[in-house]
Amino acid sequence: MIVVVDYGMGNLRSVQKGFEKVGSNAVISRDPEEIRKADRLVLPGVGAFPECMRNLLRLDLVEPILEFMQSGRPFLGICLGLQLLFDESEEFGIHEGFKAVPGTVKSFDRNMGLKIPHMGWNQVCFRKETPIFKGIQDGSFFYFVHSYYVVPKDESDIAAETDYGIRFTCAISRGNVFAVQFHPEKSQENGLRILTNFSNL
Repeated sequence: MIVVVDYGMGNLRSVQKGFEKVGSNAVISRDPEEIRKADRLVLPGVGAFPECMRNLLRLDLVEPILEFMQSGRPFLGICLGLQLLFDESEEFGIHEGFKAVPGTVKSFDRNMGLKIPHMGWNQVCFRKETPIFKGIQDGSFFYFVHSYYVVPKDESDIAAETDYGIRFTCAISRGNVFAVQFHPEKSQENGLRILTNFSNL
């Protein structure tokens, strides 16, 4: 069973509907035991990093999620669900994340002359072979909405990159842990392919 973590923020229903479109059963839950017992776990997210971490801690969900990631079962982070995995974020001050992936979360430079947030379709360039990208052509377009981006400490964690004023990491792969900055559930055929690939891991 695929469990989509509910911590009071995020596009939960659209993620669930994305999995339903590819024939996978996904349930939305904030039950720590259900999270621990999942076959596959998805951490979506929309909103501010510090508020999301507060909600996850208040609901006692951080430990079950970390335990799941350490179990070797497939994990997928989406958008803020990618950023939360890192050591810390500079969004509204410095705030600690899950510390599951070494690195930081930084803001786009608002002096680049580009609109912030980075919103819309952009090209994703693969850095390494990653199971969730199976059958997807390098350079395919995905849908983004974000003002912050991750900077992994270990380059071997970088699965894909995108250009927006700078070249930034838009996907990571670390053992059984996968996470993307873009929204697969809003990225049409290629996004659904990621959900299919994840369901088949």
